[in-house]
Amino acid sequence: MLETSKISVTKIAQSKLKDLDFSNLPFGKNFTDHMLVATYANGGWQSVEIRPYEALSLQPSIVAIHYGQSIFEGIKAYRYENGDALIFRPYDNFKRFNVSAERMCMPIVPEKIFIEGMKQLIEIDKEWIPTEADHSLYIRPFMFATDEIIGVKPSENYLFIIILSPTGPYYAAPMKILVEETYTRAAPGGVGFAKNAGNYAASLLATQIAKQKGYDQILWTDAFEHKWLQEVGTMNVFFIIGNTAITPSLDEGTILAGVTRDTAITVLNEMGLTVEERKISIDELVEAYDAGSLKEVFGTGTAATISLIEKLKYKEKVLSFNLDLLTVAPELKSRLDDIRTGKTIDSHGWMVSV
Repeated sequence: MLETSKISVTKIAQSKLKDLDFSNLPFGKNFTDHMLVATYANGGWQSVEIRPYEALSLQPSIVAIHYGQSIFEGIKAYRYENGDALIFRPYDNFKRFNVSAERMCMPIVPEKIFIEGMKQLIEIDKEWIPTEADHSLYIRPFMFATDEIIGVKPSENYLFIIILSPTGPYYAAPMKILVEETYTRAAPGGVGFAKNAGNYAASLLATQIAKQKGYDQILWTDAFEHKWLQEVGTMNVFFIIGNTAITPSLDEGTILAGVTRDTAITVLNEMGLTVEERKISIDELVEAYDAGSLKEVFGTGTAATISLIEKLKYKEKVLSFNLDLLTVAPELKSRLDDIRTGKTIDSHGWMVSV
């Protein structure tokens, strides 16, 4: 059985860093020199190595391709002015990753592989961390089934991999959102709370249709009545009504327990807002808008951090927001940015040194 504290390292002969244009970093298109790869077989983790980023050699019959046993996480690292590299709340992502693993009948990844492996990998490639505003090193841990058999059952073999991507903002501009009334992202008893690949594949068609109509993303509703609000695109969502921030409850298991969502709840409380985690319908939202009490709508996510929403369309009703009048989301984003980049003291212990 593997001693998880031992991670072998093979470094690349020549770094690709010199070819990177830090002034042009689209999200998720550039990758660092190295990756971490761990192998699960015979009931345990057999090897962990950091090696050059390269293509994988896989059989066309692997279970992940045919039956969707595949999960992932999204985490970010930042570099302070003194050169230190720090990761934002990686232990929360580690816990959520294993929640997803259990739901998808996959093995638990030990902390020494997930966290310590991530730290070692970032330390090797930390010069790739951009320092420009709204930029970061995006960390993508993922695991997928590798049994070479066509048969519907949990795999006995897996690969766990971490890759790194220096990146700019996911949503550079405020978004236009269409409320979804036909397609469903998740239902109670399903896998909506798990960060598995299939959830995202299922969202593509509805999102494509929304884009054809001139919208950037969709606001998901429940599977039964299509009126109870869930997530917006790949993000959790917040509604500012009066002095209250409302975000859909996690109780039904249809919504991902976002780390940025949890962070936003803490900071919004510190800003003096009341935060409610509860069911909220599109009808309540429209009524609040018509009454003049719905002030802001914004998304939260690891990739997007805080994303402003300038328009929300439901049936023939368009809810528009004057970006110049927004106060809560911009302040929330500013406070989070200051914590992540070391401009203010991290009193919550969210930043973890590499």
